[in-house]
Amino acid sequence: MKLRVATRGSALARWQAERIVELVGAPAELVVVSTQGDERADVPIHAMGGTGVFVKEVQHAVLDGRADVAVHSAKDLPSGTEPGLVLAAVPERGDARDAIVGRSLDDVPTGGQVGTGSVRRRAQLAYVRPDLTFGELRGNIPTRLEKAAAFDAVVVAAAGLDRLGLGDRIAERLDPAVMVPQVAQGALAVECRADDAGARDLLAPHDDPKARAAVTAERAYLARLGGGCNLPCGALASVADDGTVELEALLASLDGRIVLRATGSGRDPDALGTEVAERLLTEEGGAMLIDDLGETIAP
Repeated sequence: MKLRVATRGSALARWQAERIVELVGAPAELVVVSTQGDERADVPIHAMGGTGVFVKEVQHAVLDGRADVAVHSAKDLPSGTEPGLVLAAVPERGDARDAIVGRSLDDVPTGGQVGTGSVRRRAQLAYVRPDLTFGELRGNIPTRLEKAAAFDAVVVAAAGLDRLGLGDRIAERLDPAVMVPQVAQGALAVECRADDAGARDLLAPHDDPKARAAVTAERAYLARLGGGCNLPCGALASVADDGTVELEALLASLDGRIVLRATGSGRDPDALGTEVAERLLTEEGGAMLIDDLGETIAP
């Protein structure tokens, strides 16, 4: 019996699905699914509600029995798990950083235009370079690279370029001190039905403890904020050999004039993410910032 793997149809999504097939080492077939985010490529992600626009249809393919597992970019997942599914594996993580293509950040001319559809990226770039302007950039990795010539630079996830063998297009990998990545960026997420013991057993050996702990801390941070792609926020966790998790988190205003950061460490990644979020909300003014953005903080 073949393992049916649900995935989006882009080259990167297929690479990710095939990587899971390679790890599992079992006969498999891809079940290619089109998502709302794919079909509405002319609409900014935040205008579609942000969270889940690249995953819901893929998840439904598992829930309705068309597929056994779903493979996602972990950064596309909502902070809460879909009822009926379980996050069965988080394999080894790629480069979590953002990458700038075209020229390095310092080499972008004064008043230059940067292509990115991410409010998180725009806010942080505006904070370090208030002179910059921004243009909307959507589409898969090859499409974004094709459009790069229309901008002074474009920003994409480094892991996506690396996985497609396009790392040589990167002019600069942005240090997290300059740009905190999106929650779970660079990680893969593999879901299956909660009651599918066979799929869970098949995937369990390929769960990377450090990647899982880092992603858990970052997702817990996002869950406490109650936001997704429509919030200018990010988080990056690292995990020591003894299991200690270090977390850096960010929340910003849309225009980048206000950037709040908080850090923390602990052995419980879920509790750590929540704790760092609480500190940003209550001690650093994050609650007022989210209210100004017209968003609602999770209860």
